[in-house]
Amino acid sequence: MTAQQLVRRWAWIGTFLIGAGLYLAVLAVLTDTGNPNLFPTMILLGALVVPLTFVTFAAGRSGRWLIDGPTLGGCLLFGGVVGVVVAGLLEYDAMRRLGALPMLGVGLIEEAAKLIVPTVLVVFFGHRYRTSIGRGIVIGIAVGTGFAVLETMGYAFVALLRSGGSVGAAEQTLFIRGLLSPAGHAAWTGLTCWGLWRFVIAPTGRHFAGFVGMYALAVALHTVWDGIGGRITYAVVGAISIGLLLYGLKRAQRADLQLATRGYGQDVSK
Repeated sequence: MTAQQLVRRWAWIGTFLIGAGLYLAVLAVLTDTGNPNLFPTMILLGALVVPLTFVTFAAGRSGRWLIDGPTLGGCLLFGGVVGVVVAGLLEYDAMRRLGALPMLGVGLIEEAAKLIVPTVLVVFFGHRYRTSIGRGIVIGIAVGTGFAVLETMGYAFVALLRSGGSVGAAEQTLFIRGLLSPAGHAAWTGLTCWGLWRFVIAPTGRHFAGFVGMYALAVALHTVWDGIGGRITYAVVGAISIGLLLYGLKRAQRADLQLATRGYGQDVSK
């Protein structure tokens, strides 16, 4: 392994240390001065540090550094914003018509909304992104991370308002949701994109069924996470989600190697 590969493989440690250092610095100044202008910075960093660390970790474990910085940043930003906006609109319309939206409906809507940006990438920029399953998984993780970060920021802001400006209430929300986000939205969208990329690289009926199955699995995990809640649920669902995602990254390494040696369009399911 070259020095550059080692740096990329362990870049997540630097990402975490730098991000955590910046967050603690802002928190210390905010606590000392009480300057409300620092609240947005604290919320942004608190929501971003752990999810961004996980994205960097996944990118470094995908066999090669498959996604450049601008693409990762674009997936985080546009994937998150588009997903949150579309999901929020659809959920609002559904609740207005039904009076209440079941957790299964939330899972179906949010997991579909997060697929918009990845689908656009493979449809309109397929020549660049369609040649690697690992690239697709990392894109899915980045999009799910962007969604989770924006959602966490919203919850932290609400906690801040409801507590009358308590930094501790917002900090607790940021800690819990930020820590859990890699096992939630990031992992679920990564799994769905694993199935999506396998299908677009080798469009067979079996791979399409696999994509639908991955989407259904993500919705099921999402529904259980939201519907039951609690530490045990988060631990079990999180372990399943992260475990499957890491397994997918390992399978993607082997499949990408097959694509490189056997050529584009070959069966990547083995």
